Amino acid sequence: MRFIHIADVHLGAEPDAGSAYSEVRPRELWETFGKVVSICETEQIDLLLIAGDLFHRQPLLRELKEVNYLLSSLSHTKVVLIAGNHDYIAAGSYYRTFQWGENVYPLFEPEVTYVVFEELDTAVYGFSYFSREVREPKYDSVKAQGAAGCEILLAHGGDEKHVPIHRSALERSGFDYVALGHIHRQHHLISHYAVYAGALEPTDKNDTGHHGFIQGEIQNGTVRTEFILMAKREYLHLVLKVNPEMTMGTIRTWIRQIIKERGLENLYQFTLKGFRDADLAIEPEGLMVSGNILGITDGTRAAYDMNRLSEENRDNLIGKYIGLFDGCEEGSVEEQALYEGVRALLESR
Repeated sequence: MRFIHIADVHLGAEPDAGSAYSEVRPRELWETFGKVVSICETEQIDLLLIAGDLFHRQPLLRELKEVNYLLSSLSHTKVVLIAGNHDYIAAGSYYRTFQWGENVYPLFEPEVTYVVFEELDTAVYGFSYFSREVREPKYDSVKAQGAAGCEILLAHGGDEKHVPIHRSALERSGFDYVALGHIHRQHHLISHYAVYAGALEPTDKNDTGHHGFIQGEIQNGTVRTEFILMAKREYLHLVLKVNPEMTMGTIRTWIRQIIKERGLENLYQFTLKGFRDADLAIEPEGLMVSGNILGITDGTRAAYDMNRLSEENRDNLIGKYIGLFDGCEEGSVEEQALYEGVRALLESR
């Protein structure tokens, strides 16, 4: 049985993006979801598992129709989905009344239900959120019921406000595979059979790293999974260590080169560290060389010659202040206090 496992698609979101991409990013979420559906059709995948938060908020009726059109185009793939904490089933949710295509099986109940696919000898279990938060560790009591030779759990959560998940309980649950959602970083909770697919596309500047989906196969009780990179862009948080020889121009050129090397399609957050020339005033706005920079933080310090300053100011407050930090270690909190204090004293003078 071959499957694709996705989660946290967040259709309808407006992700953080630089000025060059702000308008296109919401559409890119739909395009990437459509590509996954196309892969299911091309490779004749048996099951598409959607582990919650297909939508970023309550889905609009036209959005449900669009998703249903895409999923109904599948000639072989069966689709099973649950609602997560973002697209939970509210009192007036269109999820409650929408008529899905015959190959789509929503598990839209507040308690665990399952669907059996006899031709695949597979059962898929899951429940949906009916509120933004579910603090009860409901997966602790979920067990495979022996409804089919292969049994899969769709699960969304993993923190204290969103169904706490305990690894030991999943290990005892008896499922062949647990398709997890809610955590946007792809990782294995338990070896190869309890896996967070991660967000299909990054939707926030903190969604760093690779994003995509899990493709897997279950044969004779053995599970094999592979992470498939799919996202159009990545958020990259990079630290640049400057030195006193650098100018605004050299830093600006450096940033341009990094963006060229790491990918013009990606979205960047830069933090400047290290020591700059004491006379250099770094202006982050002047370093925003392209629309895919989300922000630049200046964490540099002026490269003061402390020995010279101490000698020149030995009879005043500056010299006495420097003397208080004699012997402090490089990179320590004390060294940071030394440089910040000297800067403030010099500026006030």
